[in-house]
Amino acid sequence: MSKILIVDDEPDIITLISRYAKREGYDVITADDGRQAIEACQKEDFDLIVMDVMMPDTDGFTACKKIKEFKDIPVIMLSARGTEFDKLFGFEVGVDDYVTKPFSPLELMARIKAIMNHHKTYAPENDSGIVNIGNIEIDTFGLTVTVDGQKNELTAKEYALLMLFVNNRGIVLTRDKILNEVWGYDSFGVDRTVDWQVKLLRSKLGSCRDCIKTVRGVGYKFEA
Repeated sequence: MSKILIVDDEPDIITLISRYAKREGYDVITADDGRQAIEACQKEDFDLIVMDVMMPDTDGFTACKKIKEFKDIPVIMLSARGTEFDKLFGFEVGVDDYVTKPFSPLELMARIKAIMNHHKTYAPENDSGIVNIGNIEIDTFGLTVTVDGQKNELTAKEYALLMLFVNNRGIVLTRDKILNEVWGYDSFGVDRTVDWQVKLLRSKLGSCRDCIKTVRGVGYKFEA
């Protein structure tokens, strides 16, 4: 049975998500704030975390960043703040998905299922775990990318996105295709998750940021 941690300072939200999650067969553990979430992850393993942003003591972004330092657990962030800045910041600290309040419990369950099904480690191409493409070097064990000697650590989602591009060089990938391959679901209405994540990935590719070409109206393709 998959185990998920639900973190929110609103009892009604915890009750709502717990009810739907248990119907889906998940083992549910709850916490009231980010500090409790960190302590829970130190004591036991979870398959996924659903966490609110605005909470007393320790907010969701801070808790997510700290948890990602010692465990690779996918995190879905909940927030009434749905600006582009908030979502970009969430992805920067390692959030795997971002759902704005008010939300559909059924959609949230679909996202939970999809992310857990797609949360996996990509196999390296050789024993060293190093992939070289032009002046880009990808360490598939350390989740780092080096461009012209400059090294940057990638989040698990950024790494998965980069490897999808690398494995499909020269092929135009639609946003829906990218969402399905990396996040595990088709777009729910208007979803700019891909655009935000590509923007962050480009910022870490330095001089190679233009390797990810925007195909206006269609999606993206990688050329290197």
